[in-house]
Amino acid sequence: MNVYDFKVRTARGEQKPLSEYRGKVLLIVNTATQCGLAPQFHGLQQLHEKYKDQGLVVLGFPCNQFRDQEPVRDQEMEQTCQINFGVTFPLLAKIDVNGAQADPLYQYLKKEKPGLFGSGIKWNFTKFLIDTNGQVVKRFSPTTKPQSIERKIQELLEQTK
Repeated sequence: MNVYDFKVRTARGEQKPLSEYRGKVLLIVNTATQCGLAPQFHGLQQLHEKYKDQGLVVLGFPCNQFRDQEPVRDQEMEQTCQINFGVTFPLLAKIDVNGAQADPLYQYLKKEKPGLFGSGIKWNFTKFLIDTNGQVVKRFSPTTKPQSIERKIQELLEQTK
């Protein structure tokens, strides 16, 4: 099993198989526009712009499980991210990352790379780095700035050349 075995919902409600990203390096992040860590959208966008032509795809999964910091509907959230943060990387439908209703993709990610204090997602902007084979390589804490992940992204992209 790997990340490519999952389907996710777009902000417009369409099913999207992650197998469409086969052969790409993925950075999967649970996001929230009203979170104190929301300035990370800028760093994520910079990574997206710098490495998209080399095979990186940043995927944002909005989540409202942490102090209601993503209260808007999917399409409104998408517009907010574009206007306030310049986001052009894919933002998917709002999901749960913890609990009984946790999205199957996040159940898998947490199982593959549990956090320091257990498998649960502790806050918005937890990041998972996925290699070109769909395997979870590393999990990064919410406070890890996107720029500090850049070297690991470069290493994975180099392996695809």
